[in-house]
Amino acid sequence: MLGIKEIQEIIPHRHPFLLIDCIEEMEPGVSAVGYKSVSYNEPFFAGHFPQEPVMPGVLIVEALAQTGAVAILSKEENKGKVAYFGAINNAKFKKKVIPGDKLRLECKIIKQKGPVGVGQATATVDGKVAVSAELTFMIG
Repeated sequence: MLGIKEIQEIIPHRHPFLLIDCIEEMEPGVSAVGYKSVSYNEPFFAGHFPQEPVMPGVLIVEALAQTGAVAILSKEENKGKVAYFGAINNAKFKKKVIPGDKLRLECKIIKQKGPVGVGQATATVDGKVAVSAELTFMIG
């Protein structure tokens, strides 16, 4: 299991934009499973939406991308590099994520050629899919 300090050794994200709390499972270059405990104190809830707080879908996609980045940047040849977004395809938003939810973030690297790759990512809450997407990354 990787905590915040270990995650920060792999990816460059920091507060308030580090959107994963821990990595529970990881196979470098292959896959990672992480978690985000969604708290009412998240800064985005002040405006999204004051009467009905909902985690923005784009931030869930970002959390999935950070999880995938931990997997791909853990490969020995990628250590110290950054993974950038290349594309987001087939994104589907199926369930609201609200304060108190524990978001399970899973990303499997399904192909890679040189510095470009694709991850299949799924975010779930209590076993129900909240977001799924295919994320293309470029290692720089």
